[in-house]
Amino acid sequence: MAHRSLKSGFHQLSDRLNQFPQGAPPSEYLFKILSVLMNEKEARVISALPIKPFSIQTAGTALRKSKEDTEKILTELASRALLIDIESPEGDRTFVLPPPMAGFFEFSLMRIKDDLNQKLLSELFYQYLNVEEDFVRDLFVTETKLGRIFVNEHALNTVNNLHILDYERTSEIIKKASTIGIGMCYCRHKMSHLGKACDAPLDICMTFGTTASSLIKYDHAREVTVSECMGLLEKAYDHNLVQIGENEQEGLPFICNCCGCCCEALLAIKKFGTLNAINTTNFLPEIKMDNCNGCGRCVLACPVGALKVVSQNVINGKVIKKVALNEEVCLGCGVCVRACNCGSIILQHRDKRVITPVNSVHRIVLLSIEKGKLQNLIFDNQAHFSHRAMAAILGAILKMPPIKQIMASEQMKSKYLAALVRNYM
Repeated sequence: MAHRSLKSGFHQLSDRLNQFPQGAPPSEYLFKILSVLMNEKEARVISALPIKPFSIQTAGTALRKSKEDTEKILTELASRALLIDIESPEGDRTFVLPPPMAGFFEFSLMRIKDDLNQKLLSELFYQYLNVEEDFVRDLFVTETKLGRIFVNEHALNTVNNLHILDYERTSEIIKKASTIGIGMCYCRHKMSHLGKACDAPLDICMTFGTTASSLIKYDHAREVTVSECMGLLEKAYDHNLVQIGENEQEGLPFICNCCGCCCEALLAIKKFGTLNAINTTNFLPEIKMDNCNGCGRCVLACPVGALKVVSQNVINGKVIKKVALNEEVCLGCGVCVRACNCGSIILQHRDKRVITPVNSVHRIVLLSIEKGKLQNLIFDNQAHFSHRAMAAILGAILKMPPIKQIMASEQMKSKYLAALVRNYM
């Protein structure tokens, strides 16, 4: 009976998470992961909480507990990075249940304190994410991308520097952040417990704003200055790491510094052979064949295998080696430009500009429409949805192309929303 009760609590949480676009397909390994992160009672509590940001009062209503008891429960969950604890300047607290990724899965191995069996978690994560394909495919093979690539700013020439926007620069994200936290790289930390990690730095995962504040508050990350964070960015550049952040322009919560051998997003590109996993930069490398000597340094540096050395032709009995680019796989990160020691690679703008959602609401609404879950996002019966939150979602819908608006209204089955969409088309 105890076993049945245990699974029941984790199944409730799994069902809850999977009502929303960034879920976690149920499997034996998922329930084992959840059982390491929390107990069955906590799983039931979390499954009763709203997915959207909520106050202590709202949570108390959902849990049927007093404000004091509710605050104690929420604080305990936030202290283990299962919730994000956002405190306003006035002292009001708002909590957020993050998705599994990027979210509480990663926080379990990003933390600088060892309060979990991280070796066991690493083994479970590896099976769930790297061996089984359902979760990674559901997470990354979508039209609306979870993450986006940042260009290596040292690879930009003068012309490119004039045309790149601030939200496309890692340095600008760092400089404008209200708070910066540094934690361990989830991917390499996981691989280190399996004996598969590379020698790239671990203490280099960057979080910003309210996410950073919550992780710092409970000793899961350490607070750093802009200057120290910029130094870590230079360190990442020196190790040919690729910067990946959440796919939105405003309020970016994190930037990871990723290697092609450990990062799940980059491994997904190599596994599935497409760029469905992540939004690229607005650049593509151009190879100057006259200067290329086919040394292969750029091939070794590329994190997704977008470059290869090929035999171009034969002159006087000698095979000429050159580098060829697969544009369908290229991230536009610029790592190859810095790896080349003969100046044969430069970055050029892509023919079509990559569109980045304005903020997390915009991205989540797009993804909800794509996966047919918009109604779950809006009519979350665990919380009283505020007019402000509804306005943010409807505002995001009304800024979309007509075809997306039609899909939204069909999923909502709402005459009110359909009328709004028609008025703005």
